[in-house]
Amino acid sequence: MNLGLMLTASSSTSSGSGSMGMISIIYIVIIVAFFYFFLIRPQKKEQKQKDALLSSLEIGDSVLTSSGFYGQVIDINDDTVIVEFGSNKNCRIPMQKAAIVQIEKPEDAVKAADTPAVEDKKDKVKK
Repeated sequence: MNLGLMLTASSSTSSGSGSMGMISIIYIVIIVAFFYFFLIRPQKKEQKQKDALLSSLEIGDSVLTSSGFYGQVIDINDDTVIVEFGSNKNCRIPMQKAAIVQIEKPEDAVKAADTPAVEDKKDKVKK
C-alpha cells in the first residue's frame, strides 16, 4: 500500500516538474530574445552604418573627429587618414579612420550654403 502511494506521488511530482522545466525554458528564450532585439541587433545596425560612412570617405571631404575637431582629408591609407586642421594649412595629423564621426562632402556643403540664400531672397520678396 505504501508502494502504491509512493508511485502515485512520484508520478504527480514528475508531471509538475515537467511543467516547471517548460516554464523556465520559456523564460530563458524570452531573455535571449530581449537581449538580441534590444542590445545586439541595434549595435550591429550602428556598426553597419559606421562602416558605410567610412567606406564613402574620399580625399577632400570635411570630417568631424571623435575629439571634436573639424578638418579636411588629405590622404587615405588602409586604416589611417591624414587630416589637415586649422586655417594655416600646416597642421596635418595622421589618425585612425575609426576616429571619424561625421563626413561632409564638398557637394553637400555647396548645397547647404545655397539653400539659406534662396530662402532669404524669398522672404525679401514677400515683404
